[in-house]
Amino acid sequence: MQRAVARRQVMRCRGGLWHRTVMPRPRKIHPPTVADELEALLGFRWAMGRPPKQDLANWAIIDDWLDPAPVTLAEVDVFERYFGDLFDELFGLGD
Repeated sequence: MQRAVARRQVMRCRGGLWHRTVMPRPRKIHPPTVADELEALLGFRWAMGRPPKQDLANWAIIDDWLDPAPVTLAEVDVFERYFGDLFDELFGLGD
């Protein structure tokens, strides 16, 4: 199936004979992208987007925990309830 909008055929007269010529599509003019505008403004290509996830140069390690860390009795009860069997296995405190 031929696309109807692909090309226009025009009949032209050359020396008394009619010739069929194919006219190209007009080109769309796209507006410049943000990267293109920045490059024109700054004079060099600017890296767009987020920095890499694993760029460790910008990471900082902060150790501001209290020694010893405060834990409430309710938090201890939650850990004993959900992880009691695991703690018994790891530390040998079982019956």
